[in-house]
Amino acid sequence: MIEVSNLSFCYKGYTRNKILTEVTMTAYPGEITAIIGANGIGKSTILKNICGLLKGSGGIKICGKNIGEYSGKDLASSISYLSQDTASNALLSVFEVVLLGRVARLTAAVPEAELTAVRDVLHRLNLEEYAGRNIGELSGGQRQLVFIAQALARNPKILIMDEPTSNLDLYYQFQIMNLLKELTVTENFTTLISLHQLDLVARFADKVIVISDGRVYDYGTPEKTLTAKTFRDVYRMNTEIINKDGAAYVIPVSQYSA
Repeated sequence: MIEVSNLSFCYKGYTRNKILTEVTMTAYPGEITAIIGANGIGKSTILKNICGLLKGSGGIKICGKNIGEYSGKDLASSISYLSQDTASNALLSVFEVVLLGRVARLTAAVPEAELTAVRDVLHRLNLEEYAGRNIGELSGGQRQLVFIAQALARNPKILIMDEPTSNLDLYYQFQIMNLLKELTVTENFTTLISLHQLDLVARFADKVIVISDGRVYDYGTPEKTLTAKTFRDVYRMNTEIINKDGAAYVIPVSQYSA
């Protein structure tokens, strides 16, 4: 479980322009919570504060414990974080990349238990055939799956992913989101992701946090939050909302000007 209370943040030297202002939110185990909002509005900053990569004011609890009470090692073992940048020119195999999710550095003598754990994750994500290939040789979607495998190799309680479907075609977008949904439910992960693809939010998210001007604009189910008013206020777009099979589908119509 993730609990954020009155989180505010500004980068050094920009005290008059807060990136986040009193953000309060909760993400629950067994659910995908999606953070949405316009570019540059603070979505990534929220995720980095929760992971301990940035430090703002306010309170953050991970599994009921204040983030400041965790050691760096314990926090890293509780949270797996996947950033937006998964490009890699490293001369590492897929197996080695996933193994780095288990060990701090690669050595000649890695315990067999760690190797077995990596094999299990690769099998689970149907990546066994790529184990010996260089990570740089893979497509964007395949590489994204490898980095998700690396995150899962840590056996975390919490998954935090920043735009995990960015720059992927529709097939890989749905493959990755279906995988995250399945793992979130079966492993009881607390999964917090930022997304731009609103159709994926509508289909896969259990809860949605809408950020506007560094504040929480709305919070709730996709049905509650994905409304024409939200898209006018937050994205400056007129939209048509179609509800089908229990999900809301968003069709952009035109730019909105008050």
